[in-house]
Amino acid sequence: MNQFDWYKPCAYDGEQKRRFHTQAKKRLKELSRQLGFTLAGHDLRTNAGGVAVSGEITLHADTLYVQVSQPATGWDSGILIRTCKGRKDYTGGRNHFAPLSWLDDIPQLAHRCHAVLKEGARP
Repeated sequence: MNQFDWYKPCAYDGEQKRRFHTQAKKRLKELSRQLGFTLAGHDLRTNAGGVAVSGEITLHADTLYVQVSQPATGWDSGILIRTCKGRKDYTGGRNHFAPLSWLDDIPQLAHRCHAVLKEGARP
């Protein structure tokens, strides 16, 4: 996959926001394949949000929730990963974060997702 500038601000730039959402959605589709999710086994949603934010792109499966955004804090924590108990669970388990650059390394991101799932399965 081509490299994308995940850090170019989307706020007040509608065209950049559109590109950010398109590219993030492609990467999350690839992540879902790497994780072995079937088409019926997950949802892929986008929320553009207002003009001052990037919005979010979310991969939501029965046991895993992954959300991509540009944090307003400036921290490189744009990928949120947590366990969940079904696709109606929007709060899920403990939050784990990864840098946006991992969207250019889906195997690494998939490995992190597996680690989060394994941690969430502990009693």
